[in-house]
Amino acid sequence: MKDLAIGATGTTGRLRIGIDVGGTFTDFVMADAETGRVALYKEPSTPDDPSRALIEGLDKFLAREGMAASDVGGLMHGTTIGLNAIIMRRGAKIGLIVTKGYRDILEIARCRMPSSFDLHAQKEVPLVPRARVVEIDARFDRDGKLTRAPSEAELDRVAREVSALGLDAAALMLINGYADPETEAGIAKALSDRIEALSISSAAAIWPEIREYERTLVACLNAYIQPLMDAYFARLTEGLARIGVTAPLLVTASNGGSLSVGSAVARPVETILSGPASGVMAAVRQAGQSGMDNIITFDMGGTSSDMAVATEGTAGIATRTDIGGLPLVLPVVDVNAIGAGGGSIIWADAQGVLKVGPQSAGAHPGPVSYGRGGTEPAVTDCFIASGFIDPANFGGGSMPLDGDAARAALEAVAERIGMSGEDRAARLAEGALAVASAGMAGSLFRTMAERGLDPRDFVLLPFGGAGPTHANLLAEEIGIARILVPQAAGAYCAMGAAGADLRRDFVRSLRAGLTEASAADAEATFAALQAEGEAWLDDELPEIAERRAERSADMRYAGQAYELRVDLRPGDDAAAYAEAFHREHERIYGFRDAGAPVEIGTIRLAMIGAGQPLAPSTATGTGAPVRTRRPLYYKGAWVEASVYDRAGLGEGAKITGPAVVEQPETTTVILPGWAARVDEQGNLIIERTPA
Repeated sequence: MKDLAIGATGTTGRLRIGIDVGGTFTDFVMADAETGRVALYKEPSTPDDPSRALIEGLDKFLAREGMAASDVGGLMHGTTIGLNAIIMRRGAKIGLIVTKGYRDILEIARCRMPSSFDLHAQKEVPLVPRARVVEIDARFDRDGKLTRAPSEAELDRVAREVSALGLDAAALMLINGYADPETEAGIAKALSDRIEALSISSAAAIWPEIREYERTLVACLNAYIQPLMDAYFARLTEGLARIGVTAPLLVTASNGGSLSVGSAVARPVETILSGPASGVMAAVRQAGQSGMDNIITFDMGGTSSDMAVATEGTAGIATRTDIGGLPLVLPVVDVNAIGAGGGSIIWADAQGVLKVGPQSAGAHPGPVSYGRGGTEPAVTDCFIASGFIDPANFGGGSMPLDGDAARAALEAVAERIGMSGEDRAARLAEGALAVASAGMAGSLFRTMAERGLDPRDFVLLPFGGAGPTHANLLAEEIGIARILVPQAAGAYCAMGAAGADLRRDFVRSLRAGLTEASAADAEATFAALQAEGEAWLDDELPEIAERRAERSADMRYAGQAYELRVDLRPGDDAAAYAEAFHREHERIYGFRDAGAPVEIGTIRLAMIGAGQPLAPSTATGTGAPVRTRRPLYYKGAWVEASVYDRAGLGEGAKITGPAVVEQPETTTVILPGWAARVDEQGNLIIERTPA
């Protein structure tokens, strides 16, 4: 797979370019190592082939900035191709090879229904139908001993049955294979060698953690998107070569780090949530530079809105999430979808109740105002009808919108729900935005309550094309008193990609009671994983000198059903392990049981090679000149708002709401009762004014 990498890792071009492919726009951030300058660009996405927008946009961006392809020293790319394929069930035709007697592992799953109280609830359809599951006479015991080794004749039989299925890819899972991932991977290779051009993902090689169903699913998800990702990166590398870009290509990962394109093709399951994770990591870095350690990120793009929580300057990492109704047990930046995006459709149900989403107009045809054939109004159309967005200045004037069409479409919905009188479009838009805000707030309160946190103690950091536009409405709904809008908020996932570290997570399941002996075993396991991680970094980008390993373990009181992830330090003994667990248990649940026996489950190590962080931004303007004024519709009335150009705002500039701050990538709305100031890094700090 490494032959897909572009150029040599020693490329010395002055530019680093972060790229995020979204549902509506493909965002670019260019960082110039010589001048420290950062430039942004947006190109409409091409959902039929995302690589086309990336190549065309990059070519236009370089030309606009007066740069040559040879100036590019590195490309960092986030993508949602795998995620979308899983959600829409448009992945490859795959099969599954499992230990004899376990053919129904995906059908049985965890024997849980999605909703215990819904008599009509249906479980997710397995990624692999039972007809494409083949059994193999091979298994391990709990200690990793191969108790039933497949014979050559058995391997030949399985290969024949799998070949007859006409698959694009396959996955292999052997019972207790996590205890000896190298041997399971060897069996997968033996089968792959017998089946021409068929990639077989070994569950244990990808993620050697106990819990057979979840591990099987990781391997199946990997196989499900691998042919798509392979084809995509082949087109992408060919296109980059066509425009003369020979710099190395890195792909952002779900854990907030990045991988080489070769690793991403071999293990595409690690990139499923790459785009949203990059934005969160950029937000955490920016908040730290601004002295704000506790933040809620609010990423509102074209299709959805996502939220993540960072406390004490660290983004939350989840070891389990759900993707398209299926559990994923890989470490991911803990991002939760909380609501609608700019393309979410405004509609009324049969009872005349106003709804927002979940259907989205996407990039094509997009909101009605895009003029691409869309007939149903979307959130972006509401922003126009409310005066939040100037349709003539959308995208800095590069993509003017049809405001009259947006208002007409909203009036049609107003007609359907019996709304009459003046300003129907604006009133309906305000109602739709209130519905969207209420839905987001409900999801956010629920998520924060699960963690014992109060959102009012946090700073809201919005990004994405629509995040700064909607942020003040959301802050009012939640009760948050401070908002930080970074300069590059409209392309923040691309910004995060440009400064991402290389990172990969490694695991081993230990499953033992906590004693001095098991603590010593854990330390030996950490050492082995770190050696594996160092070798991986040497293979990915050997010139990276700044490296670190982050250690943690899943631990629990004996008899508990689920573990807590506990951070550990090198050289800790059993007493230190126990104290770290007791402290974390007390933080989460409010108590500790120092006399209860403790168990160690999974050992986790994150190997990180430090990227090149972007230089802190600075305020570039000289004051706060009012460019023009326009009315905003707020709380049932039109209010006159001052309109500012973001590029003209200097450090210390102060703005009193109602106001609008425009920039090519996004628009920030400051409501009445709020005021903003510009800090030394050019961030807009928006705060509620005293009553």
